[in-house]
Amino acid sequence: MSVVPLDPQVAERVRELGDAELVVGIPSYNNAPTIGHVVRAVGAGLAKHFPGRRAVIVNSDGGSRDGTPDVVAGAGPGSPQAILASHPLGPVHKILTPYHGVPGKGSALRTIFAIAERLGARACAVVDSDLRSITPQWIELLLGPVVEHGFDYVAPLYLRHKFDGTITNSIVYPLTRSLYGHEVRQPIGGEFGFSGRLASHYLRQPVWETDVARFGIDIWMTTTALADRFRVCQSFLGAKIHDAKDPGADLAAMLVQVVSAVFDLMGTYRDRWTAVAGASEVPLFGFPHGVGLEPVSVNVGRMVGIFAQGVRDLGEVWGRALEGPVLDEVAALAAAGERDFRFPDPLWVRVVHDFAIAYNRRALPREQLLRSLVPLYLGRTASFVLQNEHGGSEEVEGAIRALADEFVRQKPRLRERWM
Repeated sequence: MSVVPLDPQVAERVRELGDAELVVGIPSYNNAPTIGHVVRAVGAGLAKHFPGRRAVIVNSDGGSRDGTPDVVAGAGPGSPQAILASHPLGPVHKILTPYHGVPGKGSALRTIFAIAERLGARACAVVDSDLRSITPQWIELLLGPVVEHGFDYVAPLYLRHKFDGTITNSIVYPLTRSLYGHEVRQPIGGEFGFSGRLASHYLRQPVWETDVARFGIDIWMTTTALADRFRVCQSFLGAKIHDAKDPGADLAAMLVQVVSAVFDLMGTYRDRWTAVAGASEVPLFGFPHGVGLEPVSVNVGRMVGIFAQGVRDLGEVWGRALEGPVLDEVAALAAAGERDFRFPDPLWVRVVHDFAIAYNRRALPREQLLRSLVPLYLGRTASFVLQNEHGGSEEVEGAIRALADEFVRQKPRLRERWM
């Protein structure tokens, strides 16, 4: 068993409980307006879908100052009187705990993993604390494949607006799929189910004092499960609606965090991904269906302008990462007008692969390298929006899948240049 420090009161609470079959973790930081709904949905889901099983809800809080832990402590498990009419209510306990270590979601999840291990949990799930669309069925879909079917990792599958999640759609999903050979559509979704043995495996990894603990924990969890050959599936959860993020947030910082985690993992698992060819589906639970989605505003002109500025200003930096012919093709794109601007799939794949190789070889300071990727990413995103502005959801998903297939086709070039 891994030794992870717990708050003394929390450790005593864990000893009092002794064991639990199911653990649901909710990491939080200043989420008082939404976390009560999340806790009630989790409690209702446990009562309805896993009656009689001993369950624990763990709130791992990062020092909230808005009363988040108080909201959790006062939140009931849904509507027990209605649930009790047809579903016997098993004991659902709560543990409220601060987390220790490097600030970030990873440290919060480490605490949840440690509590799950000490309780001997068979199945676990983690859900974000700012969710507005969570329902009790999410708990069945995240825990059920582990409890009933023996899976170790349950990735979420959401229906999203066609222009939402572009970092996932253009880099993280297609690259991860091609590297590790499995179709996990949203590898950084935020909600996951996992087995107790996988939680223990996570705890034993030497990453908890690294940047994984600050950011990148979601893609690390998915990649570790895939690369270390645990049984992986997906569950369709519908739409994900959560607190709106600050529109002034630094896109460059977000891109650097996510892509650096993906590229770091390529180095960690080099021997695994270089031996993989092709990509296959994983089992899917739930019933995919159409849902209402919030609109996404996209300023194509601004993105094309930033790309063109990058062509003018970043040629020397890009030349340290991109092969000569790739750099020439990228520079030629800037000659097109806004409405005619296109960034072809094959060229984009070569750009991502070349940046991954330059990152691995430390051709430039890594943060400088990845920040220089931002104008290229915005150019690719603008092209995707222009090509799909009139397309329906199925057509757009087909375009994303075509890009993913192109990543697979070009993997031999990546493998050859990496090694």
